[in-house]
Amino acid sequence: MIQLEGVSKRLGTKQVLEDLSLELPTGLTTVILGRSGTGKSVLLKHIIGLMHPDEGRIVVDGEDIASLDENELNRVRRRFGMLFQGAALFDSLTVGENIALPMREHLRLEEAELQRRVAERLSWVGLEGVEDMKPSSLSGGMKKRVGLARAVAIDPAYILYDEPTTGLDPIMSDVINQLIRSIQQRMNVTSVVVTHDLHSAWKVGDRVALLHEGRVQFTGTPAEAETTSDMIVRQFIEGRSEGPVAAV
Repeated sequence: MIQLEGVSKRLGTKQVLEDLSLELPTGLTTVILGRSGTGKSVLLKHIIGLMHPDEGRIVVDGEDIASLDENELNRVRRRFGMLFQGAALFDSLTVGENIALPMREHLRLEEAELQRRVAERLSWVGLEGVEDMKPSSLSGGMKKRVGLARAVAIDPAYILYDEPTTGLDPIMSDVINQLIRSIQQRMNVTSVVVTHDLHSAWKVGDRVALLHEGRVQFTGTPAEAETTSDMIVRQFIEGRSEGPVAAV
């Protein structure tokens, strides 16, 4: 389990996170929702140790990663896979080389086994036979799927998704949503999805957490979010400009 306990973070003059506490249950997909600037991506960076809190604890499998040095953090990060918003593929490498990179870095595999795993991960995302293509020749949806194949290359315990459907058409967005679900079930991983896409949130999320003014305003299932009396939550999921949250 990942637990955030009393996490606060200030960037310049802006208090981005303030005394934020949240549990991310093992084996489930938690979706982080909130308006732009509410700290969703900052929260994601704290979970993987790319940013450190000013106050509070971030506990991964019982270990407070906020107190670890860089070498110890790298050990913890090996438990994570991440799908970046823009896929973050290396243009100079082929698709197969991109997926093989974390395996070459962290696993001692014979070349034949490494290539078998590359092909297997590509089959998981519906992209058989594209190992020799370069990222520049891929569509946006293909890049996201290759990024996902790379994220699961070394069998992570946790997968973080940063706006996984941004920039995709509705059909490809649904493909990505289904893949998030199938990967979670196939690997029994704990997933954290940051998104503005409510359709995606409801499709992939076992639980949702809404951030507001640096804190967790609501946590619960999608069904509980739909029936809550919290007007801040209702305004957000109904997409209304009128309500307690000013449209600025």
